[in-house]
Amino acid sequence: MAGILIRSMMSVVLIAAGLAGMHASVAQAQTAGGYGPLQISWEVRNRFRLFREERDFLLHAEAGRGRSVLASEQVLAIQSDGRGWARNTVNRLCIDLAGRVSEPCMRDNVKESYLTPIDHPVVIRLTGPVPVGATCAWTVDDGDGPQTSAFDCAEPVNLRVRYGRTTVVTADISSSEGTQRAFTEIAVRDIFIAGLGDSVASGEGNPDRPIALADEGFCFRSYLGTAAAQYYRPSRANYKGGRACEAPDSLAVWQRQSALWFNPACHRSLYSYQTRTALALAIRYPHIAVTYLPLACTGATIADGLFGSQRARDCLPSKSGGACQGTVNGQLAELRDALAAAKRRQADRQLDLVLLSIGANDIYFSGLVADVIVDTATERALFRRSGVMASVDDARSAMARDLPQGFAKLREALKPLVGGDLSRVVYTSYANPTLANGGAPCPGGRGGFDIHPSFNAQPQRLTAVSNFVENEFLPQLRGLALCEGGILCRNPRTDRMTFVDSHQAAFASHGFCARSESDPEFDRQCFSAKGDSFDSDIVTAANQPMVCGRSAGEYRAYLPRARWIRDANDSYFAAMTYPQGLPTSQQPSDIHDATWGVLSAVYGGAVHPSAEGHAAMADAATPAAAAVLQLDAAVPEVTSQPIAPPAQMQIQNAPRPPGRSGGLN
Repeated sequence: MAGILIRSMMSVVLIAAGLAGMHASVAQAQTAGGYGPLQISWEVRNRFRLFREERDFLLHAEAGRGRSVLASEQVLAIQSDGRGWARNTVNRLCIDLAGRVSEPCMRDNVKESYLTPIDHPVVIRLTGPVPVGATCAWTVDDGDGPQTSAFDCAEPVNLRVRYGRTTVVTADISSSEGTQRAFTEIAVRDIFIAGLGDSVASGEGNPDRPIALADEGFCFRSYLGTAAAQYYRPSRANYKGGRACEAPDSLAVWQRQSALWFNPACHRSLYSYQTRTALALAIRYPHIAVTYLPLACTGATIADGLFGSQRARDCLPSKSGGACQGTVNGQLAELRDALAAAKRRQADRQLDLVLLSIGANDIYFSGLVADVIVDTATERALFRRSGVMASVDDARSAMARDLPQGFAKLREALKPLVGGDLSRVVYTSYANPTLANGGAPCPGGRGGFDIHPSFNAQPQRLTAVSNFVENEFLPQLRGLALCEGGILCRNPRTDRMTFVDSHQAAFASHGFCARSESDPEFDRQCFSAKGDSFDSDIVTAANQPMVCGRSAGEYRAYLPRARWIRDANDSYFAAMTYPQGLPTSQQPSDIHDATWGVLSAVYGGAVHPSAEGHAAMADAATPAAAAVLQLDAAVPEVTSQPIAPPAQMQIQNAPRPPGRSGGLN
């Protein structure tokens, strides 16, 4: 043990003195003695700790090898035939569908504390020209005394290393060519990341398990309409209840075939840019582990969502379809509680990074969308009266009056959570969803919005909203995050957040109206650019609502597309979600109700980024997060040297379980 500790101290001194020079002298000695440059490499296994099973991490590690997040998402999309990689992973997480952290969480058959790990699984390997048949005597010491085992040097060795300690690993390599020694120091850095914000942060528009749709139609009523104003759209697959407006059925029967988010109340999705950013860090940096706490929630504002509670979107899946909790706790309170619980178990546990996107709901962005796409007079009058719609002037007023005050309050609330340094808050801005063809606003029309008879992206209103977002709202967010553009901060040096907006240029060609010959065949054949995708005849549409004659079940939510923004058709075909979290008094008793006809087309994520859009955002956020965490500043840790055969070392030949690589206990 004393020898190992001395070697450990020597390695630190050598690194401080200049590791490059040492490597050169070692290489010369190895060449002179006939030895190869053998080294020890190591990495943390299943290091995205939200995943309970390593196979889910390895899927992404393989897809992400040498690729951007966007390119890896496209690879996984093709591999899954557009059904999405998350549809199975969603059941294998350390956070349940109610948002509760599993403490402990069973990860790869080992119970771990999720928020406060005491150790991490690591795999070590001897790399370089390993002599055939060489035997490695592995010695591991984390300060409690060395443990030694012998294996074939070609075998990887699995062990668990104590968190918060440096573990010294030595390999004495014996072969016909002689004896060498290689050693390294293992110190896992477990990075605690929280995700906060609204629907763009949560991943809205991208259910982990999309809805399955049927060939036949389902009837909806129009507002103040007669039987002639009924219309049919594709029904949910496996729904056995009444499909005609005159044959209503209960919500419980309908809800059994719902889309699924890994947190239905907030429509949190594994496809969100925040999840993909945290996962990308784990993939790219093998010596870290990432503990990720997703808290973002669709519909959140700074006041109602971050500071205060907000209304839930959907309920947990259940066979009964009964009442559910209608509110979600404020995200800041949830984060404080999680940190307090972690510190009770591990006093030095800190929050390393916050991923944040907020502000769109504070300036009524969903109301702006409604103002653009709702075109018929009856619906416009009803929505305006109920406060669902908002004008650009309404948004501009809120942006000047409320948003700066809310942002200042948020800044002060976040400071103590990140040790007073707001650069550890990575604010990722929104992309303008209305742009295509290199930055020009979408032309408007019913294309992509003909899922509802009252929808039509009115060109003049669309252009006004697009210009407001591009020229006023996005610059204001930048100023708020960076204390620029007339935004006053108490201490600009420490009050500036890390700001990310480099993805916006890419989105300028991928708005909701973007189309390409490489789009999925179903989209090209069945989603008409003119807005006549659905049969308007209520007799024939009851059996076949698609004009193209194809089954709606052929739609694939996660195939690559030119548009990175979900349109209303996408929202219906991917999610078809009703506001189940509404109070009972506000829920229509009839599932064919006109209100639910509108909401089924937009409530699941219309005008939100697709999985590809979120991946592009993650490509922008990941390097910023890595820079804040200084993940590229680490010094090399591996050393090796030839030595004389050890005369006194006791070697224990540990048996290896069938089908598993070597392990040290």
